[in-house]
Amino acid sequence: MARESRAKAAELLTVRQVLDELGGISRRTFYRWRELRLAPACIRLPNGELRVRRDVLNDWLEERAEGAAS
Repeated sequence: MARESRAKAAELLTVRQVLDELGGISRRTFYRWRELRLAPACIRLPNGELRVRRDVLNDWLEERAEGAAS
């Protein structure tokens, strides 16, 4: 069970998966957020594609929750 939790946390999401998770925001919006350093931290693969770790995305979302402690 713990192994499955760690595997899920370390899951690498594609940009498309992240966009879907965020309610279908546009790719352009996501890349604009990256330019402004507002997007979740990404991993650039050797082929140039981006990935976002599941746990990083979840933490990023928690930080933006209304009423979150500052």
